[in-house]
Amino acid sequence: MVLATADADGQPWASPVYYAHDAYRQFVWVSAPDATHSQNIAARPDVSIVIFDSRVPINSGQAVYMSAVAAEVTGEDREQLVETFSKRSQQHGAGAWTIADVETPARLRLYVASVDEQFVLGDGDQRISVSL
Repeated sequence: MVLATADADGQPWASPVYYAHDAYRQFVWVSAPDATHSQNIAARPDVSIVIFDSRVPINSGQAVYMSAVAAEVTGEDREQLVETFSKRSQQHGAGAWTIADVETPARLRLYVASVDEQFVLGDGDQRISVSL
């Protein structure tokens, strides 16, 4: 997925991140807390997300666009969300993830974007809402 963030002054930044989802309402990824997008989320949690398949032929692609609020996961949801991320990671041939992998002294942290709005584009770039 492509994660679009902005810093405190509104300077935009887009980053591709490997993700897992929980019912397409929450999107979870791991990143270094000093990465630009992580710093931007700490300053301004409103984000945009686009998910698409870049392998399709020109003029045949579809994407899902989302508005969300993102944050580092530090609370009681952490166990369930790291499990969500770990399951998808393992399905794609990578290793399992645990809480120890996303807390000090580990280099990476767990982040989540909670979706407010999802849509696709129709004819004339008309937004067509997708139910959450």
